[in-house]
Amino acid sequence: MTRLARRLTLTDAVVIGLGSMVGAGVFVVWGPAAAAAGGGLFLGLALAALVAYCNATSSAQLAARYPTSGGTYAYGREVLGDWWGFLAGWGFVIGKTASAAAMALTVAAYLVPQGWWQRPLAALAVIALVAVNYHGVTRTAALTRIIVAAVLVVLLGAVVLLFLGRPAAPWTGGDPLASGPLGVLQSAGLLFFAFVGYARIATMGEEVIAPERTIPRAIAIALGLAVLVYALVGAGVVGVLGPDALASSTAPLLDAVAAAGATWAMGPVRIGAALAALGALLALVAGIGRTSLAMARNGDLPRPLAAVHPVHQVPHVAEITLGVVVSLLVLAVDLRAVIGFSSFGVLLYYFVANLAALRQAEGRRHPRALQVLGMALCAVLVVTLPWQSVAVGVAVYGVGVLGRLVARRQESSR
Repeated sequence: MTRLARRLTLTDAVVIGLGSMVGAGVFVVWGPAAAAAGGGLFLGLALAALVAYCNATSSAQLAARYPTSGGTYAYGREVLGDWWGFLAGWGFVIGKTASAAAMALTVAAYLVPQGWWQRPLAALAVIALVAVNYHGVTRTAALTRIIVAAVLVVLLGAVVLLFLGRPAAPWTGGDPLASGPLGVLQSAGLLFFAFVGYARIATMGEEVIAPERTIPRAIAIALGLAVLVYALVGAGVVGVLGPDALASSTAPLLDAVAAAGATWAMGPVRIGAALAALGALLALVAGIGRTSLAMARNGDLPRPLAAVHPVHQVPHVAEITLGVVVSLLVLAVDLRAVIGFSSFGVLLYYFVANLAALRQAEGRRHPRALQVLGMALCAVLVVTLPWQSVAVGVAVYGVGVLGRLVARRQESSR
């Protein structure tokens, strides 16, 4: 079995994780979260950060013990058994493939607000990023570093404008519990998915230098920076728009910058949002490719996807296949509004991660209480998802389980 080369430093791993988390979500997530929680928005943010912390410590503990490609798919197999690993991996690959299509469409929507060429531009973005990934993980890390730096500059500038500008509707706070516990939980579910990019660090564990030390540190640093960024941006947009106006906004940061009297900055913010979505898409391509590689090695996906390029040391067949699938998706359908099942898959993914960390015997780094809390919170957030998202998620998992059963039966009959 061909292994991937260890080329990622601590800085590379942090940047890849941060690029995944400070993606398009920081530009759009505040509206739906405010609609759910109202004045309790920051309670939702705090709860989302707590869930992310529990999951991150589990992922870091497992990644240090099992530094291989595949993330929770690999950990589930090692600690819990083949089926647990498959459930985590299948949810990740299918859900994140839909997310990749949504990110590509988001890139195009910010760059070209209207026009038939949105979809071709989205497909072109996918092809370009697959080409970058194809030429080596260090190229991926280098481009991500540029994108993250540009996005952080845009966000910092926007936050300064929001705090210095004249608010059109200053926020007086409101009752943080007016929407009730369910509203806060729903907002936490929405905000949590903005933080899940740290999993990309774990899925690329086979390419990180000194993984036992580097991966836990990278996950902690990336998550901490992401929480800080989201808190600052959230305080800015809420302070200018207020919870009610924020709840109805489809582009909260753009609307807040305009309300603060800095309409001249809307162009750079729009470009920053497109770059953020581009960075998230780049990390998704890398993460899905590595998880597909791990699953193909064990026959849970077609085995040709396990091929590793002899020169560039990347899962080139898996990434090219992903590029074709996502390009076809963005040309055919708009997945930006219909990927709720991705949330379902991600929560189950982290439920398995917490359970595996709980059962882990060697290399423990964190108390089991954190893993129990992480499992419980993942289960609670699943319950708060819209029933349509749960239904689609169950159906997608049913297809995967049936396909694996058929494949295993065929293999045993040979």
